[in-house]
Amino acid sequence: MVQINGIPILADIAIGRIRVYQEPQSASETGRGEAFERSRLERALAQVGERLGQLYEKALRETGEEEAAILEIHQMLLEDEDFQDAVNERLAEGCSAEYAVRQAGEDIAQMFSEMDDNMKARTLNIPALVQAHIQPEWDGKLAVIDGVNGVLYVDPNQEILSAMNQVKAQIQQRRCQLQELKGKKAITKDGRSVLIYANVGSLYEVELALENDAEGIGLFRSEFLYLNREELPTEEEQYQIYRKTLELMDDRRVIVRTMDIGADKKADYLHLDAEENPALGYRAIRICLDRTDVFRTQLRALLRAAVHGNLSIMYPMIASLDEVLEIREIVQSVYEELRSEHIPCRMVEQGIMIETPAAAIMSDQLAPYVDFFSIGTNDLTQYTLAADRQNARLARYSDPHHPAVLRLIRRVVEEGHKAGIWVGICGELGADPALTGQFLEMGIDELSAAPGSVLGLRAHVRELDLAGGTP
Repeated sequence: MVQINGIPILADIAIGRIRVYQEPQSASETGRGEAFERSRLERALAQVGERLGQLYEKALRETGEEEAAILEIHQMLLEDEDFQDAVNERLAEGCSAEYAVRQAGEDIAQMFSEMDDNMKARTLNIPALVQAHIQPEWDGKLAVIDGVNGVLYVDPNQEILSAMNQVKAQIQQRRCQLQELKGKKAITKDGRSVLIYANVGSLYEVELALENDAEGIGLFRSEFLYLNREELPTEEEQYQIYRKTLELMDDRRVIVRTMDIGADKKADYLHLDAEENPALGYRAIRICLDRTDVFRTQLRALLRAAVHGNLSIMYPMIASLDEVLEIREIVQSVYEELRSEHIPCRMVEQGIMIETPAAAIMSDQLAPYVDFFSIGTNDLTQYTLAADRQNARLARYSDPHHPAVLRLIRRVVEEGHKAGIWVGICGELGADPALTGQFLEMGIDELSAAPGSVLGLRAHVRELDLAGGTP
């Protein structure tokens, strides 16, 4: 048995065989005509759909709903409108069915790869370890991921298997119990309440948020609309996505973060220069205020979509009051432009992300000009502690529990409430049970987490008694 330590991302257990990814064989790019290739594709999809249905039923009987869910996700992908549109575009360009499907799948994979490992695992509710290196010769070997203690077991003995299966059963029981919390509020035993929203980056994740009974969307990462394409998304493309999201969420609040792209995220058509430290570079609102054409297009789509639901907009990487004032002028100009064109639109609640120490320190000056603060704890931590969160060697220095980080969060909450605005957290700390009680004591109004963490966070809040000393 081989035992390897890693950094756990999700407190869960996974048992199965290791599969080392290998590049698939290449497919011929050129097809035999759109009609012919489309016919081949439709036959293949029908066969795959039928086979997936059979495998799902088999897995449901033999391994349970949790393990069978992965097959359901594959089926959902085949039926996804964005995936189908991407395939159809390539068929219309003369590509073979195999090549069209492969490229559409790679586009989705690339978009997903832009997320960090933590975000991927938490979004999909998959037990995961980082910094646990897999050897190619382990392909096919039985393994256990202990996401509770941060251990990978390769060729585990019977004792380990039994212990892990027992923990897995306990986690599954807990998950079933959490389902009973759907429709209930996150209120502590002593009466303190908090809204629990979800962080999402696609329409699929919006559905996951609803499945987990999120009270709203605290962070809609709009940059997924801009990645892995050859040109900027049009106003109409964006409008349709925002509209569909709002309609899915009905009257629940949806907070869309405007384009948060920089040199670390691939958008070649923006012609961004390579940077040694893109986290501190030309990104997010800095690009938007330079490229107002790009910014105005997104704002037009958002204000148009706002008539279909409960939309709020927030702006990332704010570091000065001048930026906020300039944004407000642009938004007002876009709103008046739409009105003059007799296009249905609506002015919405606007907030800013507090993710730079400058914004946190100046929160008293910023608060009168916005409707809410949303604290991005991931970036706030790395900027406050001067520790790149993507650098594994700096993990010991990137401590989100650091007193300096918590002091800044407290200051933001206090200054926001003095100005009469609400304050939320949309970074990873929002789902950290070790800090939930402290955040509620500070007066945080909203916590936003990965969809799979929503019900667990709600349960934790309901178990707290801050007046009785159980934070």
